[in-house]
Amino acid sequence: MTIQHHETAKDHDGEFAVFLIQHSRGEAHEQISDEFHQLLAAVQEHGRKGSLTIKVSVEPPKGHVDGAPLLVGIDSEVKAPKAIAPPSMYFVDDDGRPTRNDPRQMQAFDVRDINTTTGEIKDI
Repeated sequence: MTIQHHETAKDHDGEFAVFLIQHSRGEAHEQISDEFHQLLAAVQEHGRKGSLTIKVSVEPPKGHVDGAPLLVGIDSEVKAPKAIAPPSMYFVDDDGRPTRNDPRQMQAFDVRDINTTTGEIKDI
């Protein structure tokens, strides 16, 4: 003997997934789904972790009237990994400015620009 259970929409009314899909005419679900897909793509691209936080706030009515409707809000926050520029090494000269060349060492090569039409040499 097999007992079959036929689920109805009424069986799922109290579930969070149904609430999320119905909240704000489905806009909250769409926004959070989009943010989730953006997070997945960013984690795949950058190889670092990220997070999606969903916050549901529930506020009673003023004066706490029994049976009065509650104000329910949904907020989400994505912390997706971003591209990181690799660090570069710099020296600091006597004036406190960053420079690629060690200010304590003489230049090994004199860098000049030679104009190919006139043959004029300019210091760079």
